Parts: sequence; C-alpha cells; structure tokens
Amino acid sequence: MARRESAAAGPGSRALIVDLIRSSGPISRVELVEATGLTQPTISNIVRRLLDDGVVRETGATVATGGKPRTLLVINSRSAYGVGIRVGADTLTCVVTDTRGGTVGRELVSAPPSEKPEDVVAQLAALYGDVTQGLGLSPQSVAGLAVVGPGPVDVARGRFLALPGLERWSELDLGQALTAELGVPVLVDSDAAAAAVGEFWGRQVSRERTFGCLYMNSGIGSGVVLDGALHRGASSNAGEIGHVSVVRDGARCHCGGRGCLELYAAPSVLVERARATPGLANRLRIRPDDPDARAFDVLARAAIYGDGQARALVDESALLLADGALMLANIWDLDTLVLAGPGFAVAGSLYVSEIRRRLAERAFSRGVHAVEVDLSSNPRDAAAIGGAALVLQGSVAPGHGPQVTAPQA
Repeated sequence: MARRESAAAGPGSRALIVDLIRSSGPISRVELVEATGLTQPTISNIVRRLLDDGVVRETGATVATGGKPRTLLVINSRSAYGVGIRVGADTLTCVVTDTRGGTVGRELVSAPPSEKPEDVVAQLAALYGDVTQGLGLSPQSVAGLAVVGPGPVDVARGRFLALPGLERWSELDLGQALTAELGVPVLVDSDAAAAAVGEFWGRQVSRERTFGCLYMNSGIGSGVVLDGALHRGASSNAGEIGHVSVVRDGARCHCGGRGCLELYAAPSVLVERARATPGLANRLRIRPDDPDARAFDVLARAAIYGDGQARALVDESALLLADGALMLANIWDLDTLVLAGPGFAVAGSLYVSEIRRRLAERAFSRGVHAVEVDLSSNPRDAAAIGGAALVLQGSVAPGHGPQVTAPQA
C-alpha cells in the first residue's frame, strides 16, 4: 500500500487514527501503519499528540512479535465528557457520556420545554448545570453540549426551525445564546442525526461499514454514517425519511407533501387510530389526557402481549417502516441498520423482525451481503446519548462534523 504523507497535514488523519483506535483498540502503532497506509513517523507524530492531549492512552500491555514488543493503544474514556439534551414534547432528557460513549449520568425532567424564547436558555442551562455539577465534572473536562430535537434544523446558526408546539424557538439562535451562558461549545442538531452518530460511536462500529439508523419518536427520521462521518447533505437535514410519500395523494403533511410515511406509521398516528377504534382505548386504559408517548407505550405493550387490535395497528406501522428501511438499505447499500428512539422502546422487537424479513427478501444487494438489523440498547435515550457523541467526535476527532472549539473568553 502506498504511503500517504500528504494526509498527515489535515484533521482527517487525526480523525482516522481516533476512529481506528476507537473501533479496533487495543491496537499497536504498527497495526495503525498497516491499516492506514500512513508512514511510521506520521503515525508516531499523530499518536504522540493524542497522548499529549489525553485522548488515547497506552494500556501497559504489549504484544510479543519476536522483536521489540508493541505497546497497545486505547481511547482514554476519561479524557473528556459530552453532554446531550433531547427536547421532547413533554420532557427534557439530559445525558452525559465519557469519551468511549459510556453513560455516566442522566436526568429526565418531566415538564414541557419553555415556549417563550427568553426562558428557553435559562431552562436548558439549569438542566445542564444540575447534571454536570451533580456529577462533579469540572468545566474543563466537558467537551460541549448538543441540544437535539426534531428537524429541520439550521446547524450553522444553531436553530430549530419548526419544533412541534415550539415554533417560537425558530426566533432564537439557541446555540450562540447557550454558549454565551454556559461558556462551553454548544451544537444544535436533529435527534435522528444525533442518534445515528451515538449508535455508531458507542457500538465501536468500524469506519469501513456503511451504518444506518432509523429513528422514531414523534416523527420518523434516519441518519447514515459513511467513512466514520455523518452524511449531512447541503443543509445538515439529510435523512428525513419520514417525509417520503408512501400514499399517493394521501393526507397533507405539515412539510407541504402528501402521504408522508410518518403520517401513517408514527406513534402519534397509531394512538389516534387506537382512540378512534370503539372500545380499544378504554380496554387498554388509555386516557384522553395521556400524552401520545405514554399512550403509545401502552398500545405497544398490549401488542407484545397478544392483544389482536393493538397488534394489528403496530404490525401495519412495522410494514410501512420496513418499506422505509428497504429504501435506506437500497440507496446506501447499508451493512448495518439500528432502530433507535422512544417509538421502538417497547415493541422494538416487532419492528426488528419485520425489517429483517423484508431486507432478507428484497434488499437489492442481498445476494452479495446481508444487512445486520439491531435494536438500540437504549432506544429512549439514543438521541441524547448521540448529542453527547456529536460533541465528543467534533472535539477528539475533528474533521467528522461541526468542529467543537471552546468559546472565546
């Protein structure tokens, strides 16, 4: 393999080395040379800087090769912490992770986010402060904060453009305001994009895999990671599979389209149909004032335990989601697809089974390779965990997304 000296000058080489140590560690410098095609001096220089920055550490273990023993490298899980806050319709979820993606703290605030822009910053800053101070984290140890929620988002300006029920947030440059308030870098991004990065980072997936995430909460979205980096599109709003039309001339969507996938398969729609089915809501004890998220958990649990009417609703949603998963797999030639988000927290196994069946039968590349389909190990918190992963990736492996830098004093 030809040696790539020129790559060493840019941030991409550092990102490449961090990715390889993250996904393949413990790994030696010699193995990094073999895997990347970079020269031994280039690898030594990058690794030295990573050691100096505390991003990686030597394990103390060595590999005997018949010559000089090879020292092994791993990611230093305590080199930095990332904080993610997921904005939901009725809750705020804050998660702190270490550099390897392990969750070290979580707090759920069961209260609706503030509607007034002037109160938003104070509410989010208070939650950030409660969690980080409760964990005893110094400000210097926190790489940053990501606030994530339903798209579309203006990542460059740090704005949510159309949060359901919180449209006035579009008036606020949230990232800039929170950075000034907290003194740490703040990103604003979509929940589906964050979940994709979080699952990729926490699962230690190899950068060689084409990795997809299907995310379901109030809506349906997706994210794809290519060569270790999230595919963002022209405005960082790629992956809005919930707004692909599945019913010609169907119901009109708030996005301006008709027959969008999430109008027929999202949890809130299934809850609406359950309430319209004579006797079903009463039998399942779904109250009229129950939030859609809670009501869907009840419906999904009934489906799992064999209620015929509940199962029929969930199965119909799973069939439509399988169509969406097939589209993702065919467009991107996915190796792996993970289902994440609160919508999969209870009945995720039903969705996984249907999507696996559909891809095995119809994926375009099924004769060449299978698509691995898994359920997130923590579907409810996947977006908040992903927010933390976004800032950690931007801090320790710059070149894979929005670069995380400390605000000017």
